[in-house]
Amino acid sequence: MKPPVLLLCVLLFCQSWAFEFVIDGEWESQLSGSLDQYHQSGRHRRNILTSEEEEDFEAIQGNDITVKSYKMESRITSRFVHTTVKSSVVNSGSSAQSIGFNVQIPKRAFINNFTMNVNGITFVGSVKEKAVARNLYAQARARGKAAGIVRTNSQAMETFKTEVHVPPGSKVEFELHYQEMLQRKLGFYQHTLHIQPGRLVPLLQVDVYIYEPKGIKSVSASNTLGEQFAELTRITHTKDKAHLVFKPTLQQQRKCENCTDSAVDGTLTITYDVERESNAGELQVSDGHFIHFFAPSDLSPLSKNIVFVIDVSGSMWGLKMKQTVEAMKAILDDLSMDDYFSVIDFNHNVRCWSEDLMPATSIQVDEAKKYIQNIKPNGGTNINEALLRAVQMLVKASSRGVLDPRSVSMIILFSDGDPTVGEIKLSTIQKNVKRVMREEFSLFSLGIGFDVDFDFLERISLDNRGVAQRIFANHDTSEQLKEFYSQVSAPLLRSITIHFPDSDVSDVTQNRFDKFFRGSELVVAGKVQPTDLTTLQSYITASAANMNLNIQTDTDIGELDSVLNTQQHSFPGFARQMWAYITVNQLLAERALAPSAIKKRKITQRIVALAVEHQFVTPLTAMLVESQDQEIAERLIADSPKDSKHGCCSATATLLNGQTLEHVVYQPPPWILPTSAPNEVKKGDQESIIPGQITPGQIIPGHISSVDNDPHFIIHLPKTNMDICFNIDSKPGHILNLISDTGKGITINGQLVGAKKMKNNKINTYFGTISIYSRTDAVQVIVGTNRIDLMEGRNNHSFSWGATTELMLKGMKITIVKEQQVTVTTDDGISVMVLLHRAWKKHPVQVDFLGFYMPNDNKYSSQVHGLIGQFTQEPQVKVYDVHKGADPKKKEAVMEVKGNKLAVTRGWQKDYRIDKKQGSDVYCWFVHNNGKGFIDGSYTNYILPELDSFLPSL
Repeated sequence: MKPPVLLLCVLLFCQSWAFEFVIDGEWESQLSGSLDQYHQSGRHRRNILTSEEEEDFEAIQGNDITVKSYKMESRITSRFVHTTVKSSVVNSGSSAQSIGFNVQIPKRAFINNFTMNVNGITFVGSVKEKAVARNLYAQARARGKAAGIVRTNSQAMETFKTEVHVPPGSKVEFELHYQEMLQRKLGFYQHTLHIQPGRLVPLLQVDVYIYEPKGIKSVSASNTLGEQFAELTRITHTKDKAHLVFKPTLQQQRKCENCTDSAVDGTLTITYDVERESNAGELQVSDGHFIHFFAPSDLSPLSKNIVFVIDVSGSMWGLKMKQTVEAMKAILDDLSMDDYFSVIDFNHNVRCWSEDLMPATSIQVDEAKKYIQNIKPNGGTNINEALLRAVQMLVKASSRGVLDPRSVSMIILFSDGDPTVGEIKLSTIQKNVKRVMREEFSLFSLGIGFDVDFDFLERISLDNRGVAQRIFANHDTSEQLKEFYSQVSAPLLRSITIHFPDSDVSDVTQNRFDKFFRGSELVVAGKVQPTDLTTLQSYITASAANMNLNIQTDTDIGELDSVLNTQQHSFPGFARQMWAYITVNQLLAERALAPSAIKKRKITQRIVALAVEHQFVTPLTAMLVESQDQEIAERLIADSPKDSKHGCCSATATLLNGQTLEHVVYQPPPWILPTSAPNEVKKGDQESIIPGQITPGQIIPGHISSVDNDPHFIIHLPKTNMDICFNIDSKPGHILNLISDTGKGITINGQLVGAKKMKNNKINTYFGTISIYSRTDAVQVIVGTNRIDLMEGRNNHSFSWGATTELMLKGMKITIVKEQQVTVTTDDGISVMVLLHRAWKKHPVQVDFLGFYMPNDNKYSSQVHGLIGQFTQEPQVKVYDVHKGADPKKKEAVMEVKGNKLAVTRGWQKDYRIDKKQGSDVYCWFVHNNGKGFIDGSYTNYILPELDSFLPSL
């Protein structure tokens, strides 16, 4: 099926000037949330161009013209881009002529302003509702002043075209603005500019300014302009800002030393990623709007269950099939040992490599590759039966308990044509698949070439929690297929919800997502309610490979705006425009699948109102360009293309995951006192509780056993109500056992880190790492000063101290309170807390370190031991002969314990649970010489080889 030729147009005649304005409408594919689903439609509306029309793209067109300047500038703030393209041109010929100004812009961008100045007369663009703009346009056309055509000449961009007919000597200045949100793909953001002036330009300059509040992790540039221009692209990069400049001289632009043709013809792409707190999310507030970015990375992938459904009809013969087979071999090789898969190929019949899902062992993968290699395309296309068979296969595996309940199940369809056999009515096929598809399954569709009805693939995918993508049928088909798979090959989370307090926000964009894939990013935006709020909080709930997690993120309401006011690199108002951009795209998606005309009308009204307010040219709005001089005002429409089937560009729906989340609300252990009561449920209003909200705790003052600072052990003996202290002076790198309970299968160890330099001929040591390992659950929590790692089998997850987070992992609950503490609680009654101590980075001696605290009512077995664990069975202690010591402030005494008589000193150590900076004094009897005589054996007996080692019998 050939795409329709799309007509749109405008000519403006003013005195002896004529002006044509053209924009096409092809959409590019991306991968996260409903906004990405809309762009993922890959709705490439191209024309079949004749040989006369297949001409090289030129930004400036016309004969006998002088281009004074051509400038492109992009300002990227928090992934949102505002691009301006300007050119100044003079008709240096002896007669009137047309001058063209053409710009290739990303398909996911919205044009939001266009101005033109002709001999001092300025024409300014304004976005209006399409019907209003069309009416004004029709009036101009009735006077014989309008005509034009829409076309595209590339796979990745759309073309904005203007043409103005001017007398000799006329000076024309063009200026186009467009905005877009960058999509994170395979771990990076990319911004591409097409630089094709078509002629030599005395002043040719490209500037890209980037400002990312959290910091820029990496930034690079690439181009297709040629090797001679690589060195002309300069990037300056600081912590949170980057500036790219490309400014070739007139001589550097020439194809050869004496050539008059320009060698500048290609793209310039800047690629970057941002610094982010591990798995914490990034919450920004500016201009009364908030943006929440969520892109966790240090998580183990969920296992996958995939049915590959491959169209092998006759139209796939040749290069398409060859490249599909090549891609499938690479995709199968990428499967993990934990994955299950099968392959279905179909033409007029449906065949299965295996009727059941098979584990992705090397033997099974090799067998599947041989099967695919032998496929010979022929016959018709029975999409309906193939998809139903794929769903049936997943249902069968799920019913038999073969699939991991936390795994991700998906169908990936490869097809290049419309159904021709069996059920061929597209709406019926869509209903059939929807009826049998389970909520936990997803359908991804890859439409190869332009013969396939991509609208259908898009609808059926979005209707089943997936996305569709256009694959261009060319020499690069295999790479396109592999790249798509790489985007969905590592699902890290499922059933993700990002909540905000209802009283603090409004107009929130999509905040529930079915899946999150590694390398992408989820973005939620909204308005901040005008209250006296100083801090905004978000609460994320999700399901990972082997645990449930809650994450709490907060940000200061006014902090970012105060910074932006001083940043020359930034784009003011980015948050407001980004919210509108996301909202409009999601509404366009909802509109495409609206169940009734009334619903569609209401959505249309909302889109138009937002687009007009934020000046976006959308499928439902148009740009009216008119002169500021009312005496010569004529009108010009900048319109996006008509869709031959729907009257405008179709979009895709926002699909919520439809699954019931089991929210885990943090309940502090009995030795932590909540600072405030949890939200109460209002009668009849279940939404008053924010699912996943974590209530940070405050320690109840009281006696517990702990080890903190250098490392100072404080052992509380409840029966005698006595605190006894000792130090361990070991070496950096040594691992000391704190708790070793072979009966419960729990071991808690701490690894020492040294100060930056010696003090008084002694290097102080502190705990830099605390490990809690449960052999019973095969779970290990490693708390460090930089991050917290969770390990269970082959699943490894990492979290930063940058957000308050709660995790449920088998028999453990792990709560991270932002930059303060980690609490680990097991199902069998053991709780421990690790405090974080931050040192000034430039401190000459001190380093970051950890403190360890444990309540005395932990339920250990009789086999517990360790430097702290041995005292859960309280020894008999007697202190007598108290007298003045060498230090008049510290009394001395004799202690009898475990058959030993020890000289002890009355002093104090610090408990940092309540006051992390100053600490609270704990008076105790201090045992000298590394606790010798008080602890069993020597402290060296407690040095272990690994963080998960158990203490051998002493």
